[in-house]
Amino acid sequence: MEPQMRAIGKYFYAIGLSYKKADAEVRGNFSINDEAKNNILRQAKNEGIPSLVVISTCNRTELYGFAEHPFQLIKLLCEHTHGTVEEFEKVAYVHKNTAAVSHLFKVGTGLDSQILGDFEIISQIKNGFKQSKKENMVNPFMERLVNAVIQASKRIKNETEISSGATSVSFAAVQYILARVPHVSDKNLLLFGTGKIGRNTCENLVKHTKNEHIVLINRTKDKAEKIAGKFNLLVKEYANIQSEIKNSDVLIVATGAQKPTISKQLIHSDKPLLILDLSIPRNVALDVTELPNVTLVHLDDLSKMTDRTLRRRKEHIPQAESIIEEIKAEFDGWLETRKFAPTIKALKNKLITLKEAEINLQRKKYSDFDEEHADIVSNRIIQKITNHFANHLKNEHTSADESIELIQKVFQLHQNK
Repeated sequence: MEPQMRAIGKYFYAIGLSYKKADAEVRGNFSINDEAKNNILRQAKNEGIPSLVVISTCNRTELYGFAEHPFQLIKLLCEHTHGTVEEFEKVAYVHKNTAAVSHLFKVGTGLDSQILGDFEIISQIKNGFKQSKKENMVNPFMERLVNAVIQASKRIKNETEISSGATSVSFAAVQYILARVPHVSDKNLLLFGTGKIGRNTCENLVKHTKNEHIVLINRTKDKAEKIAGKFNLLVKEYANIQSEIKNSDVLIVATGAQKPTISKQLIHSDKPLLILDLSIPRNVALDVTELPNVTLVHLDDLSKMTDRTLRRRKEHIPQAESIIEEIKAEFDGWLETRKFAPTIKALKNKLITLKEAEINLQRKKYSDFDEEHADIVSNRIIQKITNHFANHLKNEHTSADESIELIQKVFQLHQNK
């Protein structure tokens, strides 16, 4: 793969951090919203980075792109987030070329997710890719690679049981509530905020608890009403949050703010209250745990839940990996083809030049020369010859570099290289 990278003077890198080494607070420092993503893409373009895709979820922030040195991408990330280079270096990973390609396959197919087989990440990759395409920051390599990862994700989802059972953090949240809140269908549940995981949790709660006491509060009431309509929830004003918390048995926080939106001073009740904080960075201040009636569970705690489902899923990893290898092999084959495509094109042009010179000669020699027929036959022969050369270069037993050099020498293609 590397000669293809060197041809454009840059290498393909994946730089980022994830739940594996970075806690919720650090991941919060490096989270990127859509506006920041666009700013990163525009600055990258100005700095001569030809192709870049940015992914930011509650579990990871990653940049996939071409650069002479990974620090170009690290610098971009730190300039547009609250994170520092020092902080990044403590928890980060940097993958280059084939390792970067393999990493994207693992991430996109849920093999690197906090909950194995969580396929929510693939839609984030699609969104990041779409945003990059809009900014003209996707080269053919990136387009082909992302499409290969999407194909692998689809096949793994359809052909294996790696995503059976709980598929996401939101489902784990519901499992947690069902396991710890008795008679949950009679309890008062409050969803504060409309973050994606919160919405998914809410949908799963409606589905699995048959609860008709779910209240939704959001700073923007219109947004709350839009979502509430989908799930048949009751919307209350943000001004009523204290009294609604007092009335609740379970509080789900999905506000997605940069600072805590729930703290000890908002809680005025003695009855047991379970709080699930589904936000990165944390949106529930840790001081709530000073109250004896409050149990606080954060996204990271939910993600550590292991159950039989997870163990069952692990059995399907080899099957998923073989699908990835199959699709990756196709991608590598395409990459190899791109490496020798200029030589095949130059060879074809050389043969066309020889053909045209010969047809000109025959036209002068014979007055009844059938130029049209000769042209058709010659083109067919040229196509067959170039196909033979292309198949030879594609053969896994061929040393493509040596063959390319020989073809260029024999047909004097150096000037067209």
